[in-house]
Amino acid sequence: MANRLPHASESTKQLREDLQHLTQTVEELVNATADDSRSNIKELRSRAETHLKNTRARLEARGERLYGEARETVTEQADVLDDYVHKNPWTSIGVGTGVGVLIGMLIGRR
Repeated sequence: MANRLPHASESTKQLREDLQHLTQTVEELVNATADDSRSNIKELRSRAETHLKNTRARLEARGERLYGEARETVTEQADVLDDYVHKNPWTSIGVGTGVGVLIGMLIGRR
């Protein structure tokens, strides 16, 4: 899991830079619209569309990667929990009962 942190930091940094570039391009597009210079607007619009597509693609890729990592982590945790329950059934029953009582008390207070 420690290996994922530097990669996540790089992804976050790249995403931040992409969003800054996109914001700058959109601001330039808005400012150029005031001039109403058609050639300038077309160029800026093209740049904005390119940055938007690239940013969207990176966001989708990052979302899919994060989903896969989360799914893998949850699967690993479920396997560890399953193993623990099979090795310690009475402890697991006691913990489950305690959690159930606690939730029942919290619901009953309302």
